[in-house]
Amino acid sequence: MFWETVWDALLDTLLDGVKLLPFLFLAYLAIEIIEKKMEERSVSFVNRAGRWGPVAGGLLGVIPQCGFSAAASNLYAGGVITAGTLLAVFLSTSDEMLPIFLSQQVSPLFIGKVLLFKALAGILVGLLADLFLRRILRPEKTIHEICEQEGCHCEDGVFKSALRHTLKIFAFLLAVTFVLNIAVALVGEERLAGFLLNRPVIGEIISALLGLIPNCAGSVVITQLYLQGGMTVGALLSGLLVNSGVGLLVLFRMNRHHMKENLLLLLVLYVSGVVLGLLGGLLPIF
Repeated sequence: MFWETVWDALLDTLLDGVKLLPFLFLAYLAIEIIEKKMEERSVSFVNRAGRWGPVAGGLLGVIPQCGFSAAASNLYAGGVITAGTLLAVFLSTSDEMLPIFLSQQVSPLFIGKVLLFKALAGILVGLLADLFLRRILRPEKTIHEICEQEGCHCEDGVFKSALRHTLKIFAFLLAVTFVLNIAVALVGEERLAGFLLNRPVIGEIISALLGLIPNCAGSVVITQLYLQGGMTVGALLSGLLVNSGVGLLVLFRMNRHHMKENLLLLLVLYVSGVVLGLLGGLLPIF
């Protein structure tokens, strides 16, 4: 039984990893091109383009896939997007929620409300973060820090350098995701449901913790628990808001020289998820 669980976890890890590969490569390719073409001008580029970044991030984040949050983390670590844009992506990204809802024939109206709420939540928190926390969450760094930290060989060209970075972070994600998949499989959805059973406030707090699981499994478990009556709509929203796929893993890996900044982003993400989940659960539209 144990080895069967390990095998299933390995297969799930490989499947999730393959889905991420194109997003990781495109993110690194964009970083390499910006580094080559813009160099130090990337700082002024961020200052000019970052104002409405959270709006774009909140809208694009609702696309049902895991890779966008990973790409956003890479771009943030390189100084291409602002902290508010990153938080907007994290809060709005849907991961596996939408496919599961569609497969279970959940009302399109309810699905639309959840997606709209997540997008608006991401935009709101992102804009506020850029407004009030910009200096704290945006240390002076430029796009070439990724090259310096990852041992970039820029003389090989942008494609080879991007591919090298992609393979390094891909191996890291496979290892961590494999361990997490085994842990989720051993704990079991039924046991997780027992902790969440429609408890007001506590449900949102615990669901948000569950949503912090840094892979797509978090959104799968949360969505399934809600469909089985294991949590309130507020707890559903809290868990889905903070669940950003492997985005957090990539952030802590690629921005590891700014760990205080990463922890503050994590705290803002978690508190926002809990508070907005509680407020969303009180809305009469759900």
